[in-house]
Amino acid sequence: MMGTCRRLLLITERFEPDLGGVARSATRIAHALAQSGVSVEVLAWTRALPAGERETREIQLSGAANATVIVHRLGLFANLDYSLQHTITLLESLHRSNPFDGIWGHYLSPAGFLAVYFGRSVGIPATVSARGNDVDMQTFPPGDFARLTWTLERAHSITAVSEDLAKKIRILTTNDKPVRVIANSVDLDIFQPGIADDALKLSLGILPEETVLGFSGELRHKKGLHPLIAAFQQVRQVRPACLLVIGEVRVRDQAALIPLGAEDPMTRSRMIITGHLESQRDVARHLQLCDLFLQPSFWDGLPNAVLEAMACEQLILASDAGGIPEAIEHGKSGFLIPRAKLAEFGEAILELLTLSVSQRQTIGQAARSRVAEHFSKEREAESLKCALEDLWARTNV
Repeated sequence: MMGTCRRLLLITERFEPDLGGVARSATRIAHALAQSGVSVEVLAWTRALPAGERETREIQLSGAANATVIVHRLGLFANLDYSLQHTITLLESLHRSNPFDGIWGHYLSPAGFLAVYFGRSVGIPATVSARGNDVDMQTFPPGDFARLTWTLERAHSITAVSEDLAKKIRILTTNDKPVRVIANSVDLDIFQPGIADDALKLSLGILPEETVLGFSGELRHKKGLHPLIAAFQQVRQVRPACLLVIGEVRVRDQAALIPLGAEDPMTRSRMIITGHLESQRDVARHLQLCDLFLQPSFWDGLPNAVLEAMACEQLILASDAGGIPEAIEHGKSGFLIPRAKLAEFGEAILELLTLSVSQRQTIGQAARSRVAEHFSKEREAESLKCALEDLWARTNV
C-alpha cells in the first residue's frame, strides 16, 4: 500500500490493561495496524498515574516478528480541560521529535476531537472512529453537539463500528464524505465452543441445579443493568439461577445493587461477579459455562461481548440497540428484543430456556458461522488497510 513505513498516532481514552470495550478494541486495532506495516504509537489517558505524569512503554506484538507498538500513558487531571491541554503539549513534543504522518482518534470524544484538532494544527490528516454510543451522547443535551459536528465535518476520514452508527453520522454531516464501516472482530481460535469446566463452576460457587445466565464486560446503565436485574429476579421466582457477570460493575453504577441486596438478599448473593479477567482465554472459559447469554443494552455500538458469545456457540438474547441486529439474525443466530420492550426481558429469558438441546445447538452453530463469515480478524484487517488508504488519499488537510 505504501512504499515507506508511515507513522500513525492512535489517540484513545482507554487502552489495555484498562477495562471495557473501548480499551479492547483500541488495543486490537493498534496491533492490527502495526502488523500491516505501519509504525504505531498510542496516546492513552489513565488514572493509574499522577495527574500530568507520563509513562512510555514499547509492547512486542504476539505472533509478529519485530512488530511493536509504543504506548504513551498520561495521568488524567480532575478537569478534562487540563487533561486535554497537557495532552496537546505532549503531542507537540512527540511530533517535533519524530513527526507523525497521520492520526487515528478512537472514539469521537474526546479522542476524536483531539485527533482532528491536533492534526489540523500541525498539517497532518486525521481519521475518527465512532465506536459505541458516542454519537448519541454528544447529540442530545447535555452532550456537546457543536464539538461533535465540528469533529465530524473536519476529520479527513471517518470510520464507524456499525452501519447504524454510520447512518447517524451521515445525518449529522453536511458533506458527502464517506463513512467506512469497520466491524469488530473475534479470534475464533480463542472463542470457540467447549464443554463447561466443572472445576471452574465449583470455584465460582455455581450450584449444580442452577441455570447460568451470563453477561460479559463492564455492566452499567447503558448496557441494561436495571432490566437485567429485574429479569434475573423474575427468573429466580420460577427456577434456580445465577447471574454470572464476566467482568465488573462500573463503580458509579454499583449503587443500583444496594436495593437488590436489601430487598432480595438471596438473589443478590446469586450474582457472581468475576472481576476483570486479563486473559481472553479465561473469558472464553467463563462464556462456555453459560446457558443463556444476555445483552439488554439501551445504547451500544457493536459489542465485542456479543460476538465472542456467538463464537462460543452460545444462545443469546439481546436488545436491538445499535449494531447488534447487524450481528444477530433474530430466530436464526440468536434472539432480539426491542429496547421499548425490555420490561418483558424476564419473560423472554424464561421462554428461551424451554428450547430443546437440538434447537440450541442449531442456533449456536449458526451464530459461530455468522461470526466467521462477517466478523473475522482477517476481514477487520482488510477494512483497516482500506481505512488507511482513505486517511492518506489526499495530501491537503
